[in-house]
Amino acid sequence: MTDRVYPKSTAHPPQPLNGSAGANSFPATKSQLYGATRPAYRPQPKSRRRSRCCSCCLWFTFVILCLLVLAAIAGTIFYVLYRPHRPSFAVTSLRISQFNVTATKLTSKLDLSITARNPNKKLVFIYDPTTVSATTSSSDVSIGTGTIPAFVHGTKNTTSFKVLISSTSETLDSSSITALKSDLKSKSLPLKFQLDTKVKVKVGGLKTNKVKIRVTCDGIKATIPAGKSPGKASTENVRCEVDIRVKVWKWTF
Repeated sequence: MTDRVYPKSTAHPPQPLNGSAGANSFPATKSQLYGATRPAYRPQPKSRRRSRCCSCCLWFTFVILCLLVLAAIAGTIFYVLYRPHRPSFAVTSLRISQFNVTATKLTSKLDLSITARNPNKKLVFIYDPTTVSATTSSSDVSIGTGTIPAFVHGTKNTTSFKVLISSTSETLDSSSITALKSDLKSKSLPLKFQLDTKVKVKVGGLKTNKVKIRVTCDGIKATIPAGKSPGKASTENVRCEVDIRVKVWKWTF
């Protein structure tokens, strides 16, 4: 039995419709595969939670701005009505009755007179006890401390205080002793006084919270006592600056 031989097909393969060779060739190229499986881009809707957070931030900023504007308006009205001014302080006299420096210790006694003035017509200052400290201006060595009792400073009032500043056998380090002896060679000791206290303001029947203040009186030169005669100080043109001390967390400004 003989095998039947079939003739080879001479039919032409189908031509591409657009006339470009290989447009529908198989297997498909990588670009065709990736393009077929890539999902269509669909924009995602915005999260409601994010929009709510944005709205809250905007409202919070608006409220803060309103509060700042109201505070500025209230401050302007208060200034126009009351014309507030800081109190002023001045050193009127200073006498050094005792000042002894040894190899390790200091003994001192100073009589200080201070004048406090309230220039306001409608504001009353209420002071806590005030700590007065004396140091040298050049080397910042402590000379002694004293205290002014609490007092109420009325309107348009000037009050004078006499403060005893002393140091009884205070032990100093070698560098402080050396600095003091160097200052004593000039026979004129440059001194600086600091007053630290808290004060609140009374306006009519209202009282504010207490605020820390520091009064610094610098530029005082005192002579050291010779024998039994006390040393005196030059208190002319002494400037006392009043600074408000604001504490923010761990820092005081």
